Amino acid sequence: MSRVVLLVDDDPLVRAVVASMVEDLGCTVVTAAGGRHAIDTLLADDRIEILITDVNMPDMEGFAVAQAATWMRKELKVIILSGRESDGRGFPIVRKPFLLGDLRRTMEQHTALE
Repeated sequence: MSRVVLLVDDDPLVRAVVASMVEDLGCTVVTAAGGRHAIDTLLADDRIEILITDVNMPDMEGFAVAQAATWMRKELKVIILSGRESDGRGFPIVRKPFLLGDLRRTMEQHTALE
């Protein structure tokens, strides 16, 4: 089943690679270059079911994006990406660098992706 995923990362190369991975998992990907853009995208696109966000971004950190997003949409599933953080603060976390299998496992466990 295809899911619509909002991927947020300020690094264009990382965003492109992770978007490709998410597409390989059969999902439709919408991207945002930062936290404020992500919030605007969530407001504009009600198809989004999953938010995958980096933590360290200059305009709005990923934890703030995740909290605001889940406040806006209680049913939204969130996955945190980080190369520095080891605690997802209540959200599932995938540590960078990661492989497609790592992302797949986390998505299967926390978003009901099949």
